Amino acid sequence: MSRAKNDQNSEHIKQVLKLVGERIRSLREAKGERNYEKFAFKHDLNRTQLWRYENGEDLNFSSLLKVLSALDISLAEFFSEGFDQPTK
Repeated sequence: MSRAKNDQNSEHIKQVLKLVGERIRSLREAKGERNYEKFAFKHDLNRTQLWRYENGEDLNFSSLLKVLSALDISLAEFFSEGFDQPTK
């Protein structure tokens, strides 16, 4: 794969991670949980990791599942909004 293609893929991944983080934050806030630290403590999540996820940093799939469980939302519901537009 060319360097230009790798750069495009890296940028695409960053954009999708940013969307994931924004979605996590918006769902948390929609549940009335304004403070990520309190939410993390309440649901036995690592507060630093949750902050990183909400700010678009990479995450493990198992971590995403744990956060979605705390938000009481399925994978299908999570990805049903905001992920249908191409980010390239």
